[in-house]
Amino acid sequence: AARLSKITHELLDLAQVETGNIKLNLKNIQPEDVVHFALEAVKFHAERKKVEIKVETAPNLPKIKADMDKTAWVLVNLLTNAIRYSPENGTVVLTVSSVDEVVRFSVTDFGPGIEEKYVGRLFEKFFQVPGSPSGTGLGLTISKEFIEAQGGVIKVESEPGKGSTFGFDLKV
Repeated sequence: AARLSKITHELLDLAQVETGNIKLNLKNIQPEDVVHFALEAVKFHAERKKVEIKVETAPNLPKIKADMDKTAWVLVNLLTNAIRYSPENGTVVLTVSSVDEVVRFSVTDFGPGIEEKYVGRLFEKFFQVPGSPSGTGLGLTISKEFIEAQGGVIKVESEPGKGSTFGFDLKV
């Protein structure tokens, strides 16, 4: 039931994206508030898998102009994926920093990593890396649309055997 509910919500979010009807509630928000919300949302999942989430936030982060719900949704998605691909008793690192006129959120796992030939397709609708744990193949697609709708950029770096870093930048 939970999986069907998740798929249904992701399909509704995707429909909103595809029709161009993304409703944004842009406000000046503290990056730490997004982090706190996301950490609370994934706490149970991380504890169940015995994955520690290390948080590294720069001091005095400027506010970002963003939609709190959609930005937190993206960060929760990236953290959930990182936990899923981390080994039991592993670590995920969440870093938030200010670079030029953006705040950068990065989530790093130390799981299997992703082969170069798949990295460019990760944000495609319904794409899943062959042999990866089951999912809908929609989370990264929706994440990309939510971040770009707010004028941000989302990216990934990965190396097989060394893990992956997914991140996004939002304007101050």
